[in-house]
Amino acid sequence: MAKIMDRLLLFIYSLSIGVISVVAILLLSGAVPYSLTSVQEQRLFWAGIIVAAVLFLLSIRFFYISIRRDRSNLNSIDQRTEFGDIQISVETIENLCLKAASRVRGVKDLKSRIKVSQSGLDIAIRAVVDGEESIPVLTTDVQKQVHDFVEDTTGIPVSSVSVYIANVVQAPSFKSRVE
Repeated sequence: MAKIMDRLLLFIYSLSIGVISVVAILLLSGAVPYSLTSVQEQRLFWAGIIVAAVLFLLSIRFFYISIRRDRSNLNSIDQRTEFGDIQISVETIENLCLKAASRVRGVKDLKSRIKVSQSGLDIAIRAVVDGEESIPVLTTDVQKQVHDFVEDTTGIPVSSVSVYIANVVQAPSFKSRVE
């Protein structure tokens, strides 16, 4: 909810700055003539102070947002044990997935992505295969290897492992040259 409010405030802030800039350019360049009475001038003065104060407060808010450390976006999984807390980064789990998947013969060019859900980790593996072996057997091996390795290594339950085969790599054929 706070992020939506901040985005709305940023939109209003940007729009206000844009409108004020256009009006200032038009008035200062003489493209739009103007003449004010003293009462209108005083009202304009107070309106300008109020607008400037609001824009200043919004500027302070956006400055604070830009330098604060967002605690909700720490990319780690927290576990509590009898000895204390453990934090495992998502990047570490992605690397463990890559390590486990690379053990399967015939799989190349691996990439992994982790999503944390209530039921455990949702792991997505993207791979390129060599085409030498059956793809269903290969993907099942990758799923089992990654599932078991991540659960055994981290102690975090894995709810699903999906494998996406992006391409098949042709094995280079070497032609012998006879002279």
